[in-house]
Order: sequence, then structure tokens, then C-alpha cells
Amino acid sequence: MLLAFKLLITPLLIGAVTLAGRRWGGIVSGFLIGLPLTSGPISFILALEYGVPFAAHSAVGNLAGQISNCIFGLSYIALAQRFAWPLSSAGAIAAFFASTFALNLVSWQLWPALAVLVVVIAAAARLIKPHPLPAGRLTPPWWDLPGRILSATVLVVLLTTIADALGPQLSGLISPFPAFSVIFAAFTHLQQGPKSASNLLRGVIVGSGGYASFFVVVAALLPSLGIALTYLLACAAAIAVGALVFFGTRRTSPTA
Repeated sequence: MLLAFKLLITPLLIGAVTLAGRRWGGIVSGFLIGLPLTSGPISFILALEYGVPFAAHSAVGNLAGQISNCIFGLSYIALAQRFAWPLSSAGAIAAFFASTFALNLVSWQLWPALAVLVVVIAAAARLIKPHPLPAGRLTPPWWDLPGRILSATVLVVLLTTIADALGPQLSGLISPFPAFSVIFAAFTHLQQGPKSASNLLRGVIVGSGGYASFFVVVAALLPSLGIALTYLLACAAAIAVGALVFFGTRRTSPTA
């Protein structure tokens, strides 16, 4: 049953979110990509498979791991000013893993991890200026949606299978791997240029507030409230905070 859940929940979630992004455009896509679309299910499965203490500790790692996701976005944006999407993608992924390695040298606690993440998000939002661009839609290749579903499902199954060997902190640090960000950033870069890719990744980084709120709830409340109620509250917090950040930044940003 647990394996069936792993194989079903991720394709359903990713398929729905991808089609919603295509329907309502790139700004909405950036907001949706910023939500814990893979790391959320991974955290839930870890709680079921390895227990509440493991999942709560891993949630702290997820908060610290989102710092690496911000490093990924900043690296891609910097590289995209000079290089095409293949080198930009490879360099940004390398930066993610280098950051993950460095972060794993620290034993993270909930509130310090959250404080560092908030500082990184705020600094990135100031460094990455939004670009005014005419509205336009991407034309993804036929394999885009199957590719996203396959990559997300593989990530969920792989990490939840080897999580016990990695330990809770490293499992959490790796869970935010930017599987969707790199795919969508590469397509945007190829079809609309580096400024559009920068806009997209800025939305992902700024939208990390929703991601962070999900794992703050999980880390803080899971030991006392149990699995069902905690993850329900975490999903509500992620959507609510993400929406507030999304609409707040949209009012102050140029048209994307």
C-alpha cells in the first residue's frame, strides 16, 4: 500500500500542478514550483515509514536544504547571463550539491535553520531584479509532462527508500532537489531568454515562504499532533503563506 501511494500521489500532484501552470501562465508556474511538491510527499512518507521523530528531524533538514535551492536559483541566473541552458543547468545543479555538502557539516535546529533561510530569501529577492517582459507562453515538448512525473516519482521513491541510510538531516537536505525548477528554467531560458528564466527562478525563491511554512509546521507540531492533523495544517499553511507572498510580490513586480 505504501509503495502504491508513492507511485500514485506524485504523478497526480505533479500532473495537476503542471496543467494548472500551463493554463494560467508562467507567474503561476513560479508560485506552484515553489511549493513542496516532492519534498512534501517525501516528508509524509518518511513519517509513515520511519516514524514521527525521524520525519520531524528531517523537516528541519528540509528548511536548511531550501537554502541550497536558493543557491541553485542564484547560480542559474548568474550563469544564464553568459551561457546557454545546458551549462547553466549543470553549473546550478553542481552549486546545489556543493551547498548541500556544506550545510550537512552543521547540526541544524528548527529556528536557526528558518532564520538563515529567511535571510537568504530576502537577500536573493533584493539581488534578483524582476524584468519587465511581454506576456508569452512556453511551448513545452511532448515529453515535458511525462518527464516531470517520472523524475518526481523516481526522486520520491529513491529518497524514501534510502532515507534510513542517509539519516534524517541529509534526507531533508536532499529532498528540495530542484527537479522541476531546472526543467522549467531550461525551457524558459531556451524559448524566452535568460531574463524570463530569471523572472521564473526569482518567483521560485521568493515563493519559498510557502515551502518554509510547511516544514516549520511539520517540525514543530508533528511530535505532539500526530501525522494526519500536522500534515493537513502544514498544507494549509504552505498554500496560505505562498498565496500571500505571491500576491504581495505580484503587485510590486513588473509584468512577466
